[in-house]
Amino acid sequence: MKTGSLKFRLVFWYTAMLTSGFALVGVIAYLVLQNSLVSALKESQWRRARQISQLLSEELHAGRGAAVGEQVEARYAPALNERFVRISQRDGVTLYLSSAPADHSFDPATLPPPTWPSTEETSAQVTLLGGRKMLLASHRLTMPGGKDYLVEAGAPMDAVQADLRKWLWFLAALLPLVLVIALGGGYVLVKRALSPVDRIAGSAEHISSHNLSERLPVPQTGDELERLSVALNHMIERLDAAFQHSRQFVADASHELRTPLTALRGELESLTHDAPLNAASRERLGSALEELERLTRIVEGLFAISRLDAGEATTEWLPLDLAQLASSTAEQMSLLAEDKGIHVNCKGGPGVWVAGDRARLKQVVVNLLDNAIKYTPEGGTVSMNVGTHDGKAVLEVTDTGLGIPSDALPRVFERFFRVDKARGRAEGGAGLGLAIVKSICTAHHGRVDVTSSPGHGSRFRVELPLVDAQQTNPHRNGHDEH
Repeated sequence: MKTGSLKFRLVFWYTAMLTSGFALVGVIAYLVLQNSLVSALKESQWRRARQISQLLSEELHAGRGAAVGEQVEARYAPALNERFVRISQRDGVTLYLSSAPADHSFDPATLPPPTWPSTEETSAQVTLLGGRKMLLASHRLTMPGGKDYLVEAGAPMDAVQADLRKWLWFLAALLPLVLVIALGGGYVLVKRALSPVDRIAGSAEHISSHNLSERLPVPQTGDELERLSVALNHMIERLDAAFQHSRQFVADASHELRTPLTALRGELESLTHDAPLNAASRERLGSALEELERLTRIVEGLFAISRLDAGEATTEWLPLDLAQLASSTAEQMSLLAEDKGIHVNCKGGPGVWVAGDRARLKQVVVNLLDNAIKYTPEGGTVSMNVGTHDGKAVLEVTDTGLGIPSDALPRVFERFFRVDKARGRAEGGAGLGLAIVKSICTAHHGRVDVTSSPGHGSRFRVELPLVDAQQTNPHRNGHDEH
């Protein structure tokens, strides 16, 4: 998953938000737990301080103030319970101070002197030796006559801190699990949320100018994704209408031009034979006939392309041996090559079966051979090989000609594109031959590409699907699924 992709960003933010939410809840829970534990300890110490204050009040009323320490030891045993008790007078006299606990976890004598509160009850946390904490709860007792006593009850906060540490360890151990769950859950949720986008993208990849009648799937979600799919389908519908209009215009124009061009050629040829012409006029008339012939080839090429775009090549498909077709076509064009002193080699055993329109596939071979012969200098070689590779029928035409510049390679299959426009016009080329080859290959669910190096020739490679020679109509049996 790429770090800049939408899926990665959604998973990242989902994980970050979920983990941050967990951490925030953990911190809040820690603070709530801390406050609850401290409050419970504080309330227990206040309760103890009140009880001791009540005991002190009773002893003072009975005139036994000096014996209050014995009563505290007898009833509450602070040292045995690891508790701290101190009873002080405002003048600084300490009536009672509990002794150190048996485990010597703290020394009562080291605690700070009492601080008289402004209210009846108060509490504070003090730091013991070693960094330990103790919670002190104070209760002020005022006897008749105005004499004040301060009763302090305290307990170490070891249990509270231990519980808080356990909670922190629990959060620390749970955080990686939450992170893994967030990543996994986020990935699954984002993948499911974006699956309609993947389906739309997959369908869009298969839509081209040859199948604009297809439409993208529309997820029934009622959100922006559904509206986007509907909008894209409307756009494809408009493009389909525009393509159909353009194809129909080219087909109609080509068809309408064929008749006047044929009539015009007949008139010019008749004029050449019947009228007495001087040499200059006859030369100009011959030039006009050449231009008329070139224009006729352009119209025929456009008409062929329009018929291919309209699906004409898929109407009557039959299995045929591509190697046999290429061999027979090469023999027919051998005279053209011999006139230029070019040697044509054709290799390939029989049994390379493809499905398609024989006339159109022959046109592919003719156009590729004609192009190779046209741009190969005298004494050069043109080779044609037919075979199979990776379940495909492969036809390769290689020449030792001039080659094609690298900047022109991406455009050689465009309509009316010529590498050398002046040379193409002089030789009668219109830049439609390779465009027709590509249209025929596309109509047969194949592809054509070219590799070339200036000065070292070019190689055109055609790939077509292989079929079983026993098939009678491969097109109807599934080749039109693409």
